[in-house]
This record gives sequence, C-alpha cells and structure tokens, in this order.
Amino acid sequence: MDAFLTSTVTVALAEIGDKTQLLSLFLAARYRHKWSIIAGIFVATVLNHFVSAWFGSWIVGVLPENIATYIVAACFIAVGLWVLIPDKPDNDEHNEVRKYGAFIATTILFFIAEIGDKTQVATIVLGAQYTSVMAVTMGTTLGMMVANVPIVLLGGKLMQKLPLDLARYIASAVFILLGIVALFW
Repeated sequence: MDAFLTSTVTVALAEIGDKTQLLSLFLAARYRHKWSIIAGIFVATVLNHFVSAWFGSWIVGVLPENIATYIVAACFIAVGLWVLIPDKPDNDEHNEVRKYGAFIATTILFFIAEIGDKTQVATIVLGAQYTSVMAVTMGTTLGMMVANVPIVLLGGKLMQKLPLDLARYIASAVFILLGIVALFW
C-alpha cells in the first residue's frame, strides 16, 4: 500500500505544470470529447508507466544495493530540482496527430510526451525503490489522472486559479525530501 500511495502522490505533484498537463489543456481545447481524452491519457500512462516501473525494478536487481540506494536518492533529488523548471508545450508533435480522433491523438501524444518526462523518471525511481511494478504503475497512473482529469474537464478556469509556482515549490520539496529519506530508509 505504501508503494501505491507514495507513487500516487509523487506523480500527482510532479505533474503540476508539467508539459503533459499543458498537453491535456491543449487537447481539451482542441477536442469536444473529454472522456475520449481522459481514456487516451489513461491508456498511454498505463503503458508508459508499466514499462518504466518494470525498468526501475529490474535495474535495482542488477545493481549492488548500496549503489542502487544512492542512485534512487540522487534521482529523487534531481527530479525535485527539475520540477522547479517550468515546462512548455511542444507544438510540433501536435500538428501531425491532429487529424486523428481525440482518443487516438491523446494516446499517441501523451505516450510520446511522457518519454523522458519527469513523471516517467519518477516512475522509474519509484519502481526501483519499491520493486512492486503493479503497485507503482497503478499509483503513478492514478496520480497522473488526478492531475490531468480536472484540467481536461475544467480547462482554463482551473489553470487560472492554481498558483503553479507555489505548487512547483511544494512538489520540489517533496521530491528532495523523498531523496533524503531514501538515503536513510
């Protein structure tokens, strides 16, 4: 349960102001079928985060435990610092997929946008820390949905009221704290 809850909170916080959250806002403005967008986010996240959690779990099995602990801690701290850098949407990939429906476009764009993203890196680190691929995948997917579904459904209204800088600082502090805890846990 700890892996699931930590994964949910970690990714929900990391997603605030992230490029995939901006992508959710873009897709909600582009397509009327909000539930198709939400389903696309879900499918892309499950696929991407399952592979990421599995990779994190696998890599820890190959590395000596003392080295793995330092790598996990360093990655949490690095993601914490990375969260402080605001993301901007990448519009080039949006133009090519625009001709597809909301579900297909969202699934493709979201999967691609997640590659190398801080939430993917966080999922790899969580997979390494907890070695429970399913709990981490389910938790990170829920965290992604918690952060993106309101954006899809409420769009611009929510983005105007959410103080993104404050949320980014809180998320950064949580990641850095998780890194410090990982060193001594």
